[in-house]
Amino acid sequence: MPFLVDARWIWAEPLQRLVEAGGAVLVGIMLVAALLFTLTLERWWYFRVTWRAERRTLLRRWSERQDHASWSARSLREVWSRELVARLRRPLPWMKLLVVLCPLLGLLGTVTGMIVVFDGLALSETHQARAMADGVARATLPTLTGMAVAVAGLLVISRMEVIIRRERQRLQDRLARAAEVKGEERDA
Repeated sequence: MPFLVDARWIWAEPLQRLVEAGGAVLVGIMLVAALLFTLTLERWWYFRVTWRAERRTLLRRWSERQDHASWSARSLREVWSRELVARLRRPLPWMKLLVVLCPLLGLLGTVTGMIVVFDGLALSETHQARAMADGVARATLPTLTGMAVAVAGLLVISRMEVIIRRERQRLQDRLARAAEVKGEERDA
């Protein structure tokens, strides 16, 4: 039976070694990365499922209106589309905050790691360059991890912003087209 317990948790061994090598700050970076990519998956799901249904509802609501040409109708269309796009954009500030936080946590890990290295060198009788080099290599691991998570997060955020701009334009085009079709039906 101990073999089964060990086999179930064998995936955690590399993570445990990574945390031992990088320090406790690495756990914080991992949590921030998990939160960031959870928000990313949530936005993907929202875009694929909820956004399309809400867009169809808005288009139907707009095309059912009698008045499309007046100033109040155009203002209402703008307000409705802005509200819908704002819901698509809602978690972006939090995601940007998490991306900015990752390198800072990495720097914190490096600083704490260097303090441990220099503290260990001060307490040891022998001042070996090899021990210092190993300690510095371990201390830079959180910075590298924080930067890697931040770069991946930046790529996701920039892609999301492109998608949001594209979808906003598509929404405006479809609303305008729905008004034109309604006007042509009324004229015919």
